Amino acid sequence: MSIVQCVRFSVAVLVALAASSVLTVASASAQVTWKLASAYPADNFHTQNLAAFANDVAQVTDGRLAIRIYPNASLLPASAIKSAVRIGQVQVGETLISLHDKEDPIFGIDVVPFLATSYEEARKLWAASQPTIARNFAAQGLMVLFAVPWPPQGIFANQEINQIGDLKGLSWRVYNAGTQRIAQIVNAHPVTIQAADLRRALATGLINALMTSAATGYDVKVWDRMGYFYDTRAWIPKNVTLVNRAAFDQLDKPMQDAVLKVAAAAEARGWWWSQDKAKWYTEQLAAHGMKVLPPGVALKTGLQEIGDRLTKEWLVRAGADGLAIIDAYRRLTM
Repeated sequence: MSIVQCVRFSVAVLVALAASSVLTVASASAQVTWKLASAYPADNFHTQNLAAFANDVAQVTDGRLAIRIYPNASLLPASAIKSAVRIGQVQVGETLISLHDKEDPIFGIDVVPFLATSYEEARKLWAASQPTIARNFAAQGLMVLFAVPWPPQGIFANQEINQIGDLKGLSWRVYNAGTQRIAQIVNAHPVTIQAADLRRALATGLINALMTSAATGYDVKVWDRMGYFYDTRAWIPKNVTLVNRAAFDQLDKPMQDAVLKVAAAAEARGWWWSQDKAKWYTEQLAAHGMKVLPPGVALKTGLQEIGDRLTKEWLVRAGADGLAIIDAYRRLTM
């Protein structure tokens, strides 16, 4: 897909998504319909990519498989999506992998601070970790279709953050084990908030600092409550789109092959869109009056020390599988 085609398609998808919170991308005569649950807004690039995936599936299966998308946690909250796919309540779901790192530390490898801080490194980390992640999901009756990264994570705050000590006592948004642990280390007050509830939490003043991507900051209009964004590039987390394995196995072989081919295209497109839009998101934060800054020396040093500490802690929890992934990743980055 060319850049021009990508832009044209993105506009078309935005128009379609804005018309309804529920999308059906396929013909009315489809023989099989799958529900796809997502926790992110209809105009977020992840949801746009899901719409493109569903549209492609409809085309390559001649309408025999329809995928109906439920964005913005309209069907299920983020924390429930994986379980719903596992039990067959929905056939497909998109989830942030690290939401599930408490049940399996391998799912939290891409939020280990400063392990992978560029898209090139994130690709290599996914290559090193994907087989183990796919195997562990498979043990739950789940099949990985594709994974797409968020832009790099930074710190949003309603005050200047010049060093780690400045985070002490702040109400800190938590959404996985990694952000929980950071809150403990910096002596912030952890407040668990998932993506669909973040705008409300900001509006009510429930939090005054958080670590997330510029994309999420843009989605929730973070500038209404916070004035600073520190582009720390701490990690590059990924969403994974999972399918219930039993539902997938019910498709005939040509249809399975078609879905997998389209999924591979969705992964490639999603990585491209994420990287292409990362700069745009930070520009939008600045355009709305936020101070977009690199971390100062003291803050960067403090964060790197936290990263080293959390990497060691993660390796203890992840055991032999974690060490094998880290070794494979380091070989790829040599």
